[in-house]
Amino acid sequence: MRAAFQLLDGTQPHPCVLTDLQGRVLDMNAAMRRHAQGRESVEDCVRAFCDDPGPLVHGLARRALTEGGAAELIDPGGGGRWRLTAIRAGHRFLLWRVLRNAVPPDRGPDYREAPFLHLVVDGTGRILCMNRDLAPPGGTPPRQIGDLVADLPLRRGGIHEMRLGLPGHMRCMTGPEIDGRQELFFFPADPAEVQGLTPDRFLDHLPVGLVRIAPGGEVIFANRAARALLGERAVPGVRFASLVEGLARSIPERLSEALRGGAAGRPEIARSVGDERELFLQVSLGRIVLDGDISVLAVVSDATEMKTLEAQFVQSQKMQAVGQLAGGVAHDFNNLLTAIQGHCDLLLLRHEVGDADHGDLVQIRNNVNRAAALVRQLLAFSRKQTLRPRTLHLAETLSELSHLLNRLLGEKVELRIDNGPDLWPVRVDERQFEQVIMNLVVNARDAMPNGGRVEIRTRNLTLEAPMERDRATVPAGEYVLIEVADTGCGIPPDRLRKIFEPFFTTKKLGEGTGLGLSTAYGIIKQTGGFIFVNSVVGQGTTFSIYLPRHEGEVQAQHAEDAAPEPVRDLTGQGVVLLVEDEAPVRSFAARALRLRGYTVLEAASGEEALEMLADPEVRVDVMVSDVVMPGMDGPSWVREALKTRPDARVIFVSGYAEDVFRADGGGLPQAAFLAKPFSLNDLTQKVKEVLGGE
Repeated sequence: MRAAFQLLDGTQPHPCVLTDLQGRVLDMNAAMRRHAQGRESVEDCVRAFCDDPGPLVHGLARRALTEGGAAELIDPGGGGRWRLTAIRAGHRFLLWRVLRNAVPPDRGPDYREAPFLHLVVDGTGRILCMNRDLAPPGGTPPRQIGDLVADLPLRRGGIHEMRLGLPGHMRCMTGPEIDGRQELFFFPADPAEVQGLTPDRFLDHLPVGLVRIAPGGEVIFANRAARALLGERAVPGVRFASLVEGLARSIPERLSEALRGGAAGRPEIARSVGDERELFLQVSLGRIVLDGDISVLAVVSDATEMKTLEAQFVQSQKMQAVGQLAGGVAHDFNNLLTAIQGHCDLLLLRHEVGDADHGDLVQIRNNVNRAAALVRQLLAFSRKQTLRPRTLHLAETLSELSHLLNRLLGEKVELRIDNGPDLWPVRVDERQFEQVIMNLVVNARDAMPNGGRVEIRTRNLTLEAPMERDRATVPAGEYVLIEVADTGCGIPPDRLRKIFEPFFTTKKLGEGTGLGLSTAYGIIKQTGGFIFVNSVVGQGTTFSIYLPRHEGEVQAQHAEDAAPEPVRDLTGQGVVLLVEDEAPVRSFAARALRLRGYTVLEAASGEEALEMLADPEVRVDVMVSDVVMPGMDGPSWVREALKTRPDARVIFVSGYAEDVFRADGGGLPQAAFLAKPFSLNDLTQKVKEVLGGE
């Protein structure tokens, strides 16, 4: 910079001095030496032209640092008029000039004699005035800033490539913007800077976001990639902490650590400040020394996608944990319901229809059934409910369901069902599929309090390639697509991701359990299908269900899958080993079986059951065991028992679905299964079936 100063100002007739940002004199031209030989500060130099230069110099320096340049009149009292100008030259220098016969300050500084380029532009970049005639021979003068600067946009303090015979590279400083006009100052850059010893030239074209930061936290330079991430606010002079907010530690704390040589470039996640979009950044800070000056180099990269994936992973873990919790709660609650329903059935055996207590007992049993339905919703979300799938033609199912749906919707809402031609068959649990459709239709009705229309559309769909949507991948194949669309109020985008979560509802407090959509989600996923949602606020919502086409011939259903015929005679004979860790359930089941003529041996655990079977004198015809128990679970102790008693029949009871029990390694394909909660008749009928009774 000193070489450039001597080249440009050394022969100027007006006094000029080059200082650092603190006002210490670095160099002066011959004209200034005649007035201020040996002066160490700019105040000492200006004292030759006015008596009290302190406030004047400090005010100009402050304005030059923030605005790029400033000027004030000096009237020493002898009739002459002088003007003192201060221009910020790069990041570390101030250029001071004393001009004779200055114009009044309300006309602005006159830079006609200045060795730099001075422009005034409007908000569109149109040049309003300029202190040099840059018109090429036979050509017209430049009209737009782009006619002069080859690498727009302008960067305050940045080095730009110039046109029209100007020095190849000039540093740009910007003055204040007033009434839509802005002053621009261009002066030749230090050759060392142009050669790449500082980041402006060398780093600006790198595809990595780089920001050089002063020890005080101000941005010295931000390359193009960094400005693309941080916005055009990332200009020299702005504090880096005003652009980026640390999530774990504050930016000033990290800068201090980097200046001490710590952190070793360890990246941390931060958030962009003042940006309308949600932008997360990965920021690494390191200490560098350039031209003897210490600064911090920040490497900035976009971490939004990584942060989004992390949030999705956390969400999936949360959903998995909630699913496990829901399944566990449902399992334990099924045990309670089994005990309540069982003892209620025992009481009903002693109270005929005309008895005064009969009605109360029936009410208890009905409420148990309602509670069991709620438990099935929890199991549907956790995908651990018992499904009884069979092959369906959806057109027939929806036609039968339309009468119930019309009653649910009421008079204000119109229902339309549009089935595509020749729908492929699907294999689903009909009752559970109807529950899904009813949940979606009821939600659609609640979204249209003033009336509207619900459309249920079905059609065949072939996916030639896997379909990526939300966080799921639908494999290529043949599907039946069911769409449930409404003309309601829609779902806001911030709630759209949460609607399948359990206990989340868009309804008012007390108006929804938040289990309807989570139940639908669990049923469809357990069936092997997919469910998605599209919604536009004010226009409506569409739920799309993809069910895989059923291939092959329809197989006969297993006996346990089909609805059993009612058995009138439930009495029987035989020895039943009942293993159940829940005492109320064990008590009811044992009494129920004894009432029907069976001999019952009771055990509270698998280990206790094996101890009883160790006696060869003990005869057992059927073993009835809970699946989930402390210590040895049901399948484990039964496999051990069958080694010595291979002819014994096995019945497992559980609050979980049968397919979950089979998939978890039951390893006993001949064992029968009874889902909790079960009634007295359910239990005794299953035992009689297994023992071969009619």
